[in-house]
Amino acid sequence: MHEQELIPHLFRTEYRKIISVLVKLFGIEHIEIAEDIVSDTFLQAAETWGQKGLPQNPTAWLYTVSKNKTKDLLKHNAIFNKKIAVEIKHTQASFEEIEIDLSNKNINDSQLQMIFAICHPCITTESQIGLALNILCGFGAEEIADAFLSNRESIYKRLQRAKEKLKTEKINIELPIESEINNRLETVLTTMYLLFNEGYYSESQNVTLRKDLCLEAMRLTLLLSENEGTNIPQVNALLSLMCFHASRFEARLNQNGEIILYEDQDEKLWSRELIEKGEYYLNKASSGNKLSKYHLEAAIAFWHTNKTDTKEKWENILQLYNKLLVLEYSPVAALNRTYGLSKANSSEEAIIEAEKLGLKENHLYHSLLAELYKTIDTVKALEHLKTALKFSKTTSDKILLRKKIKLIEEKKK
Repeated sequence: MHEQELIPHLFRTEYRKIISVLVKLFGIEHIEIAEDIVSDTFLQAAETWGQKGLPQNPTAWLYTVSKNKTKDLLKHNAIFNKKIAVEIKHTQASFEEIEIDLSNKNINDSQLQMIFAICHPCITTESQIGLALNILCGFGAEEIADAFLSNRESIYKRLQRAKEKLKTEKINIELPIESEINNRLETVLTTMYLLFNEGYYSESQNVTLRKDLCLEAMRLTLLLSENEGTNIPQVNALLSLMCFHASRFEARLNQNGEIILYEDQDEKLWSRELIEKGEYYLNKASSGNKLSKYHLEAAIAFWHTNKTDTKEKWENILQLYNKLLVLEYSPVAALNRTYGLSKANSSEEAIIEAEKLGLKENHLYHSLLAELYKTIDTVKALEHLKTALKFSKTTSDKILLRKKIKLIEEKKK
C-alpha cells in the first residue's frame, strides 16, 4: 500500500489506540495535548515517509514516535509537573524511563475505560456519539458532520463543549466499580446502539461511511463483550442484533445506491458468517434473568434471517414486538409491529392498529399504510405513497417511493 493510502488507513486504526492510552496517562483535562501529540506524529509520518519511503513496520514507527514525543513533552512542559512529579518521586524514575505502554492489553483496557468516560451521563447522547466517533473511532469533524448531515463547524463546537464538560466534571478514565457497572453500562449500550443505527439507517449518501459507522459500533461492543467485567447478557444481545443486521448490508442497496426492500433482497448476498456470529452471541445472551430490549430486538432480527414466509415466523415476530412494546415503548417499534400483525393475521387488522398511531408527518408511517392498503384500496395506497414522498428526506427513499407510485399508476391505466 502506498503511503498516500496507508496514512489515512493507519490514522483510522491507530489514532484511536494511541489517543486512548495518552488520555488515560494525562487525564481527561489534558485531552487536547494528547490529540496534538498524535496529530503531530501522523504529520511527521506524512513528511518522513514521503521523503524516505515507508518504514519496515509503519505501526511500530508511529508508536515509537508518539512515545518519544510524549516523553519530550513530559520532560519540558511544566503543565505536567504536579501530576507526574509524584509518580517520579515514588518510583525514582526519570522522565525518560516513564512507561508509555502501547501493548495490545493496555490499548484495549484504555479504550474500554475511554468508552465509559465518553458515555458519561453528564453530556448529551448526541455528544456521546460524536465523541465516540471522534476519539474511539478516529473520525474527523468533517466525517462526523457528514454522518449527522450537519456542518464541520457545528460538530467541532459540539465536540469542544463535550470535552470541556468532561473536564469540568473531572471524569476519570477508569472502569466503574463492579456494583456501578450495570448502571453505567445502560448509557454505554445506548450510545453503541445509536451509533450502529446512525450507520444502518443513515440519511447520509456516503455508503462507505455508513458501513464504517456500523463496523465501529460492532468493534466497540465486541471490546465490552471480551472484557470480564462488562461481558453481561445485554452486551451479547446487542452484539447479536448488530451481527444480524450487518449480515444484510450488501443486499440492502443496489448498484445505484437505491434501497432494496427486505422481501426483494437477494438472500445469497447475506453474510452467513455474520448470521452465525449473531446466533452465537444470542446464545451467550441467554444466561441470567434480565430481559432487555436488545434481547427482543435480536430475536426479531434472528427470525428475519430466514426469508421463508411462514405463519410461525410472523407469529413469533408479533409476540416479540408485543413484549418489546411493554418493556420499552417506541413509535417505530409500534409501527414495525403492525407489519408483523399484517403477516400473522391480516392487513385489515394491521391498518386499524397502524392508524391509531397517528404518525402523520412520518414517511415510514405512510409507506407502511400504503403497503397495507396495496391489495385493499389502491387509491388510499397511492395517497399514502404521495404523502410519504412529501415527508421523505433521502434521495434513495424518494426514488423508491416514486417507483411504487409509478407502478400503481400504470396498473390503474
